[in-house]
Amino acid sequence: MNTPALPSHGTAIVFGGSRGIGAAIARRLAREGHAVALTYVSRPDRAAEVVEKIHAEGGQAIAVAADSADPGAISAAVAQAVEHFGPLQVAVVNAGLYRGSPLPDFPLDVLDQMLAVNVRGVFLAIQAAAARMADGGRIVTIGSNTAVRGGVVGSSVYAMTKAAVATLVRELALDLAPRRITINNIQPGPIATDITDGMLDALASRNPLGRVGQPEEVAALVAHVAGPEAGYMTGASLTIDGGWVV
Repeated sequence: MNTPALPSHGTAIVFGGSRGIGAAIARRLAREGHAVALTYVSRPDRAAEVVEKIHAEGGQAIAVAADSADPGAISAAVAQAVEHFGPLQVAVVNAGLYRGSPLPDFPLDVLDQMLAVNVRGVFLAIQAAAARMADGGRIVTIGSNTAVRGGVVGSSVYAMTKAAVATLVRELALDLAPRRITINNIQPGPIATDITDGMLDALASRNPLGRVGQPEEVAALVAHVAGPEAGYMTGASLTIDGGWVV
């Protein structure tokens, strides 16, 4: 028996949607009725798994190879999403890179790479998405609570890039307001993903709530911010971290 298709509420693109938080966001937006294009860089197998799960749940999805450091690839991914599913309604910019190192040993090429993906890539994704987005659309960036406070040696550059994203979102809200496009930034703290595997107990012990978050909890917040009830909120950064930075 085939699962009936969900009603479409417009096209969504999730940059960095093949695993972890991005995969949870892609699946949640599909359950909300969006046709979803998700991008990946190095794991086509993981991207295909997410697409298969969305299809199994009655949703529509495609996976698109796109390096967030490549402006041409970003624009092409947006174009492919629109050509496949129609006008863009939601864009989630989740792609990011973490490399940690203390100041004396921080390699210049890693600094350049993190700036290229975490700042330049975020700007380019927003720019490309906004150009093909219907008026009244939603843009959501996935930042980090390290923009508020990191507290870990070696995380300075990562924190800097995420603080840049929060500032970018706040100011771009003015650029996009005439088209009634909202843009908001979600700042997760420790979340159970591939990156935190092996550190969950240590992270939970430092967290006021005594646990780490789940990708689905971030995805639920994204769904709200991308939905009709959040239409009066723009330029905001929302921290979801169990009280880590309180």
